[in-house]
This record gives sequence, C-alpha cells and structure tokens, in this order.
Amino acid sequence: MKPLELDVFLCRTDNFGVLVHDPETGFTAAIDAPEEAPILEAATRRGWKITHIFTTHHHTDHVTANLALKEQFGCEIIGPINEAVAIPGLDRAMADGDSFLFGDHTVNVIETPGHTAGHICYHFVDDKLLFAADTLFALGCGRLFERPAADMWHSLQKLAVLPDETAVYFGHEYTLSNARFALTVDPDNQRLKSRAAEIETLRADGKFTIPTTLGLEKETNPFLRAADPAIRRNLVMEGKTNEEVFAEIRKRKDHF
Repeated sequence: MKPLELDVFLCRTDNFGVLVHDPETGFTAAIDAPEEAPILEAATRRGWKITHIFTTHHHTDHVTANLALKEQFGCEIIGPINEAVAIPGLDRAMADGDSFLFGDHTVNVIETPGHTAGHICYHFVDDKLLFAADTLFALGCGRLFERPAADMWHSLQKLAVLPDETAVYFGHEYTLSNARFALTVDPDNQRLKSRAAEIETLRADGKFTIPTTLGLEKETNPFLRAADPAIRRNLVMEGKTNEEVFAEIRKRKDHF
C-alpha cells in the first residue's frame, strides 16, 4: 500500500486546508472545506480530483465550500451524524466508533463534543494521522461553544490515548498565541519553553506549525495536562478534579 500524500495550505485568514490523496485509487479528500479558491488551486497544482470532503463540524468556516466543490466534482461529503442537518450537501453521516475505507486506508471516526455538540475527528489508523480540526490544536483546544468543559476534557482524553507518534493536523494557525498562553500556566516546563521559541521563529519566517504529534502535545499542551502537579500548583488548584482544572485553563485562555 502506497503512503498517502498530503497538501496543506491556508484558507480564509487562519484556517488550514488539507488535501489527502491516495495515489493507488486517485481518491482525494478535502478535510473540511473552508474556502473554495485555495482548495481548487491546491487540487489543480497537484493534479488531483476531489472525490470526498470529510467534514468535522458545522461551523461556517469549515463548510463554506461544500456545495461548490460538490457541484464541480460530484464528491461525497461525509460528516457528523449529530450535526447532520447543519452540514451542507451531506451524503454519509458518521457516529462515534464508525469506520470506513478510503481506498485501502482505514479511517476511524471519533466523536469529540466540546467546541460543537457533534464535532468528529478522523483517525487514519495505519497511517497514524489524526485530523482534529477544532478539538485539538497545537498547544491548544477549541473554544467551548456548545458543550461544557467536562465534555471537552473527555473528548481530549479520547484523542490522548492514540499512539504518541500520531501526526495531528488541526484546523487553525493559532499556535503562536497558544504557546504564549501555555507559558503562563506551565512556565517551568523546559520542553514547552524550547518549543515556544521554535514556534516564534517559524511564524516570524512565515512558516506553518502544522502538523504536531500527540506525544509532543502530551508533553507541552496545558489542555492535555490538567493532572500535572506543576500546573495545579501554578493555578492553586491542587485539590480540584481534572475537569475543574481544565475548565479554569480554558477560561483563562478565553480572556488571554
């Protein structure tokens, strides 16, 4: 089985567009559809025909180009069953634990409510790829619009049990702000300090910070580290639950 090919590019202001191409079948999936023109440019540049859209959630900046791409390519749109009525052009609704084949590549669906009520992530099992959209960012997580903090904490734990080497592709280039915030709650984390410096350099050079890995996030992302004693001490929350600590971190980020 040939490895998948990926193309990552910017859409809108800070959305990431990602195309996933299977060279054996010619299948090409857009991970969400934030904006038509950049997606078409990437597909044309690579000589790929878009056959699928893997929608993660219903927010406008992730579904804007669904119908335009479907009209042009006749692509199949897959998305979350719990947001089915809000996904333009949806053909196949997926629930937590569902799986499907993209060529010979197995894709598992992981429901991760928090940012929205029905947000899903796509895990390419054998390829060790996770498309986490607005659930897990590099050094961050999505804002809590439709579900409480406890739900998002539980969702993040579902992702954290995947192999450390899993490459994580996320929905927005928020990493520089996330790094600066992370240092306010985990200031003595040496790995985080060095990573933050690397991110400052990357962004100053106009380079993307995508992808990350789950192993790196577990070392440095405060939203996955609510149980860490140092973070708890810094927040003066030693006796609180993980959910309560996570909620406090999320609240602080909202006002950062």
